[in-house]
Amino acid sequence: MGPVLDVVLLAVATVLTVLLFAAVIRRLLGVRPGPVRTLLAAVLALLVVGPLLKRLVPSPEETDTTTAVLYLLLTIACASLLAMVVLVIAEVVVPDGSLPGPIELWRGSRARAVRTRRYTQVLRIALRHGLGRFLRGRRHLGVASSSSRRDLARSLRRALDDGGVTFVKLGQQLSTRRDLVAAEFAEELSRLQDQAAPVPWPQIRAVLTAEFGRPLDDVLAWVEETPLAAASVAQVHAARLEDGTDVVVKVQRPGIEAVVERDLDILRHLARMLEERTGWGRSMGLSTLAAGFAESLREELDFTTERDNLRAMAAALATSPERGVRVPAPHQDLTTRRVLVMQRLTGTPLGAAGPGLTALGPDRRRALADALLTTVFDQVLQHGLFHVDLHPGNVLLLEDGTLGLLDLGSVGRIDATTRLAFARLLGAVGTQDSVAAGDALLELVDRPEEIDERALERALGALIVRYAAPGATMGAEVFAALFRLVTEHRLAVPPQVAALFRTFATLEGTLALLDPGFDLVGAARETARSRLASALTPERLRATAEEEVVALLPILRRLPRRLDRVADAVEHGRLGVNVRLFADSRDRRWITGLVHQVLLTVIGATAGVMAVLLLDTRDGPLVTESVRLFPVLGYALLIVSVVLVLRVLVSVFRQEQR
Repeated sequence: MGPVLDVVLLAVATVLTVLLFAAVIRRLLGVRPGPVRTLLAAVLALLVVGPLLKRLVPSPEETDTTTAVLYLLLTIACASLLAMVVLVIAEVVVPDGSLPGPIELWRGSRARAVRTRRYTQVLRIALRHGLGRFLRGRRHLGVASSSSRRDLARSLRRALDDGGVTFVKLGQQLSTRRDLVAAEFAEELSRLQDQAAPVPWPQIRAVLTAEFGRPLDDVLAWVEETPLAAASVAQVHAARLEDGTDVVVKVQRPGIEAVVERDLDILRHLARMLEERTGWGRSMGLSTLAAGFAESLREELDFTTERDNLRAMAAALATSPERGVRVPAPHQDLTTRRVLVMQRLTGTPLGAAGPGLTALGPDRRRALADALLTTVFDQVLQHGLFHVDLHPGNVLLLEDGTLGLLDLGSVGRIDATTRLAFARLLGAVGTQDSVAAGDALLELVDRPEEIDERALERALGALIVRYAAPGATMGAEVFAALFRLVTEHRLAVPPQVAALFRTFATLEGTLALLDPGFDLVGAARETARSRLASALTPERLRATAEEEVVALLPILRRLPRRLDRVADAVEHGRLGVNVRLFADSRDRRWITGLVHQVLLTVIGATAGVMAVLLLDTRDGPLVTESVRLFPVLGYALLIVSVVLVLRVLVSVFRQEQR
């Protein structure tokens, strides 16, 4: 039992040493090291204690007990300092949390292997299409011309197409961000088609049964096994409910959620790598862009979100039923995250409705285009909820000659301030007021710290004269020109504002199918004028004034008393102005942290200088027969100095990491 007892005692002593060492480290350095680092540092301290003690006490037999205790404490302190230095160096080289621990490594080994294979596959696709040179930080002058950019855009489109659903969706979203990518890239990426081979019916039936929680025959009287359409995320089947209602069932492809999450993780790592290594990645803010794209795609994968969007859009359209624009009504009790059951709108997508449109006649087609544009303006300016992708495939020409909107998996939402700024921008374009247009544009975008507002006003004035003046029929080119202007002046466009401009840029092609001679910019200008005129009618002005008075009434009631107190203070010489320095808590925290670091640095440096002086002193009172007081104090101050300096270094490195 002797050796076993020794091993047990050694293990207990090691555990207690590690716990004590971790507590000391947290207290002295103000950090919480991981268990692996703490264990390694404590073991290092234990290994150093023995040799160091032998060096300090060459003849233990001749040393009295007090001296031995002092040397032991000194040895433990020096070994602990060495371990602390190692911890600080490790924190600088490999910050805590930047590498997974052993448990995370064990749990995530399989997922990491899958991700690595997929990551390698994505890189091979990029290299196969000649994109490898853009993964490094060097500048590439070969894309300065339009033809070279067009060739690169074609290679990028093919690479994204080979990458699968997530990368196809990314390319489609980038095609709408003309503030981020050049026109050649936007044009090429817009050709990406979200199509896929249909999933066999037995797999779709299994998904429906699992989501409904009961046999499919108990829910649907009939369902067409051949899908109406098949995309990379879902496919749509015609069906009929037990009560005879014709519906369409949108079913998520089996396993697509896991595929998307894996690719989004890879995309996040790629974005972070490119942002660190390349200038173009930093300028585009790839990490933020990837995070926004991931949020949007996850929202699209949750069909309950589309259900809520359909209900909200239907409520908004119900305020103007005379326009004849509808969305399918969802069946709330039959909708889950992976299945959406909604009303079937019988009609033909505009892209394939040529003969039906011709039969309507020019006047009716013009009326439909006006109704669609006015509806979109209502969505944007009144309700703040709008369809972001009104391409011809998402607009149906119904059998009764009205229009239906499809695919509301992702809609745009803007707040009242953004709606007001956009309305002001339209009004300024309509009146050709470049100053008001510049002010409205700066409210729409993220304004930089420095901007030449006069140059922005001149550029906007030139754009208005070229594209929005009476007689101009440039259509959606005005939005591309506006995006170029935003990019040239380094204005950051929020995602929802970009979606707003994307809506009108996409809408132009849809309106052209309805009415080939339709002038989007001219109609928008006239709509803006009419809305401004309606806002200035006596009834509307009176209502606005009443609303403002109601909002100001509490302030107006308190104003006389406040003016009386101010006048009384002025009369008796008691009026004063108090200015609070560092009123912001963030400023106070920064100043406090700076003062603490300075104090720790000064105290640490002073303790170090005093330690050197005391250690160099040969005389002084004796603590024991062979140990003098001044060297003991010198070693103590040296330990204090090292700990304080290490704490300052840890604080500095943490700030750099943040």
